[in-house]
Amino acid sequence: MTDTVDCAVIGAGVVGLAVARACAQQGWETVLVEAENAIGTGTSSRNSEVVHAGIYYPQGSLKARLCVQGKHKLYAYCEEKGVEFSRCGKFIVATHEGQLDALRAIRAAAAANGVDDLRWLDCGEARAREPALNCVAALESPSTGIVDSHGLMLALRGDFEAAGGMLAFCSPVTGGAARPGRPTLLEVGGDEPMALLATRVVNSAGLHAQQVAACIEGVPAHSIPRGRYAKGNYYSLAGAAPFSRLIYPVPEEGGLGVHLTIDLGGQARFGPDVEWTGTIDYTVDPGRAAKFYEAIRTYWPALPDDALQPGYAGIRPKLADGKHGGKHGGDFMIQDAREHGVRGLVNLYGIESPGLTASLAIADDVIERLNTH
Repeated sequence: MTDTVDCAVIGAGVVGLAVARACAQQGWETVLVEAENAIGTGTSSRNSEVVHAGIYYPQGSLKARLCVQGKHKLYAYCEEKGVEFSRCGKFIVATHEGQLDALRAIRAAAAANGVDDLRWLDCGEARAREPALNCVAALESPSTGIVDSHGLMLALRGDFEAAGGMLAFCSPVTGGAARPGRPTLLEVGGDEPMALLATRVVNSAGLHAQQVAACIEGVPAHSIPRGRYAKGNYYSLAGAAPFSRLIYPVPEEGGLGVHLTIDLGGQARFGPDVEWTGTIDYTVDPGRAAKFYEAIRTYWPALPDDALQPGYAGIRPKLADGKHGGKHGGDFMIQDAREHGVRGLVNLYGIESPGLTASLAIADDVIERLNTH
């Protein structure tokens, strides 16, 4: 049996849900297909739940533009829908004099991205606000926050279904064909295999986006970027949180360093680190905690021994070095027909942090591309 729809979205993480919602609200008959048996089981539910301000990303990048736009949209959406969040703010801290230039560069990059609310704090000002903190200077970001990511996804799903959208779980895309001038065919497996003919297709399969694109005949192999997995391990803190806001060190290669975040229940956690891996494995190795203690004590010297407990792990889809690495390695990649030649197909690659913050802005960007290309 073959069903014909206006739009098919692949992947029900937070970005896929935001995109599907936007498509259904365009009046398009939209099907959202998800390989797992629930929404947001991958990267969307295994992160810090941070609403990022848009500070770190290169000027002109998709991450910079969509994070800043998405932050404002996300806060407004959460207020409208009653999704729990907190604008708790964060400090980015330099723990020795050698990091001050990097901290100044972060402030300049933020300003170039339109983030104009950062404040420079000297050691005394920072410690007056966070007495447990060790630093020589800090940047305060008052618009950084935290959000109930599952509540957000439930709200997006509710909007999608209220607009007539259909959600199919346990429905992995196993093949397909893109044919010039005709709808794209998607072969969907699971307990009830089906074929979908879709005028518009959005590949938001996260960690599996490359594999999904590769199984659709007609998508050029050279247009599919190589991917890598960056596993991030988190450890929870036994006892009360030592800080009232998020604490981030100066960023490191591959990530933002072992930072402290606080969930909406007040529980402190540390992470993620960066562990390059070729498999999807969410096991947290207790032995990695030793390096966490060393990193954390640079900004919180009073961290007690044996205070960290293995929490959870997430995996971030990174775009590999190589052909696409120089231009796209650190950025989102949103591909439309101008890159792969298939009208009505948008592929989302490398949607890692700040994908949660940017989700509603990514959806707007995808809609514009679908209406144009």
